[in-house]
Amino acid sequence: MQGYVPRLITTKIEQKLQQMPGVVILGPRQCGKSTLAKAIISNIKDTVYVDLERPSDVNKLQDPEAFFTLNRDHLICLDEIQRVPELFPVLRSVMDENKRNGQFIILGSASPELIQQSSETLAGRIASFELTPFLIKEISEERTLQTLRRLWLRGGFPSSYLAANEHQSFEWRLDFIRTFLERDIPQLGFRTPAKTMERFWSMCAHMHGQLLNSSQLGESMGVSHHTVRSYVDMLEGAFVLRVLRPYETNLKKRIVKAPKIYIRDSGLLHALLGIESHNDLLGHPVYGASWEGFVIEHILPLVPAWKASFYRTSSGVEIDLILEKGPHRIAVECKGSTAPQVQQGFWNAVDDLALRDVWIIAPVKEAYPIEQRVKVAPLHHLIEHLISQKG
Repeated sequence: MQGYVPRLITTKIEQKLQQMPGVVILGPRQCGKSTLAKAIISNIKDTVYVDLERPSDVNKLQDPEAFFTLNRDHLICLDEIQRVPELFPVLRSVMDENKRNGQFIILGSASPELIQQSSETLAGRIASFELTPFLIKEISEERTLQTLRRLWLRGGFPSSYLAANEHQSFEWRLDFIRTFLERDIPQLGFRTPAKTMERFWSMCAHMHGQLLNSSQLGESMGVSHHTVRSYVDMLEGAFVLRVLRPYETNLKKRIVKAPKIYIRDSGLLHALLGIESHNDLLGHPVYGASWEGFVIEHILPLVPAWKASFYRTSSGVEIDLILEKGPHRIAVECKGSTAPQVQQGFWNAVDDLALRDVWIIAPVKEAYPIEQRVKVAPLHHLIEHLISQKG
């Protein structure tokens, strides 16, 4: 196991702690939230760390007002807040009473929508951040295809990526899936049996990168499309499923209206599909869609202010990802081949949308243009381009 891997959002969190009473760091379980928080508070003089999964720590909060009053001059870190959502009203009153910045770091493994009280109760008092599993920009400056393929196969959860070998990484992800289904989902208030959710999550893995058809999924599961939608919302709110919306345009084209779904972490996708090695992945039908999801997940966390969508018409004209912010518009097509080829539908989409900044992202070593508007490039080239556009 390697040492601490610095996370890209660290500086932003430290800055917000100086400007607001609290920060909330949300993300899937085991993605490194606790490690990040402990690294931040290690540089601060008076801090208290409370793990709400430990009964001894929960006991300290039997009288939360007394605990917070006793530690009013400390920075308090509350880990796994979704386990004790009734703390939110107390936190609001404490923040208002103390009238200082840097009072709390709050960690949670569910979105504000699932922890319903947080966004309503603490509005204006906290800054929210999402921590993902490792991003490629965080783990290596080498930018080798070997590093890329390891991250793609294993995913970015620290214990999976840093495992001693592929088998241990795969076993860790299987354990994560089992724990998520049997323990984490019930803790979020969902009464769906673990076997039912396991089947649904597996079906989502087989549909990775495809249009979501709630009615068809519901028929396969024997439930209504409304129930399917609630399952999707739950997995999305727990940061393990991404729902990508279709592009909105005034063009007189028959645009598909259904969203696309992705298993957010490529390692979890591969575990759900029984893909243990890169050779397994190379021979699997999900190969291309897996690369597409991997690229999207390493782009979107870096540009949270950009609107993300995909473009597809009923005639098959499509682009995997459209990013928009103000006058900027960037299109991304994902190809898992080292010698990527695009079809006529791609060029039709470029013309339909009058695109001028188009990237084909593939596991290649160097970037090269294939047309004035379009270049083939490795993932890190696009990441650097996006970061330069953020201002």
